[in-house]
Amino acid sequence: MTKQNILITGCSSGIGLCAAKVLRQQGYNVIATVRNASDAVPLQQLGVITTELELADSESIKRLVNFTLTHFNGHIDGLFNNAAYGQPGAVEDLSRAVLREQFETNVFGTQELTNLIIAQMRKQGHGRIIYNSSVLGIISMAYRGAYNASKYALEGLADTLRQELHGSNIHISLIEPGPILSQFRANAFAKYQQNIDKESSAHQETYHVMEQRLTKQGPAAPFTLPAEAVVKKLIHALESKRPKIRYYVTFPTYLFATLKRLLPHRALDWVLIKISQSEN
Repeated sequence: MTKQNILITGCSSGIGLCAAKVLRQQGYNVIATVRNASDAVPLQQLGVITTELELADSESIKRLVNFTLTHFNGHIDGLFNNAAYGQPGAVEDLSRAVLREQFETNVFGTQELTNLIIAQMRKQGHGRIIYNSSVLGIISMAYRGAYNASKYALEGLADTLRQELHGSNIHISLIEPGPILSQFRANAFAKYQQNIDKESSAHQETYHVMEQRLTKQGPAAPFTLPAEAVVKKLIHALESKRPKIRYYVTFPTYLFATLKRLLPHRALDWVLIKISQSEN
């Protein structure tokens, strides 16, 4: 198989880091983005090309696309939209600015990058675009409202793009992981500390318990899998003649996707409230 040229965002840790390493080891030409230059060292040692990206900055996105097309000689086979973060907090405690920041990275920046890559894929006549979504793009859980909403928005854009790109030989897939070992909770805790005023919140008691979950070492939820489980689905989406529209990864994702189809809305709410009460 001819080596494919793949751009992966959000490779400082977790799923993105693992994806860049595994794909490079399997012979892909990989460009991996990081937030900070120091995060690039482990990837560069493996021969992965790295560059910095800030999805909330249009100029940074344009620089990335120019950099990518230059290094790939104007040919890109796949884009893995992995970069994102989660803003914890009750919806009533989220300011307009905090919600905007969540969407700037997870939705607006991601889609701006995707649109620029689509333009090149149309010229070359093919391509694969894979969004790393979430089980929280299927169902909503309490105290994750900003992140829930951003992933719902991303799924809506991906589903629309799939129809609009029909017949173009550009394939759109969504990966919905569920609990995966990564730095996601540590990053979310930092955003919680930065943006949530717990002392004046009606949810103050819940926040104290939530802090323990966000700072817990190791898996914080049952059925947590390593990042390699996501990369396995990513490779299928890149290599299959007929990539799937959605890839579920962990048991909770399979479960909640099924429950959403089968249960009445109030019954599903009851299940999700019980889960939230048990974890908080």
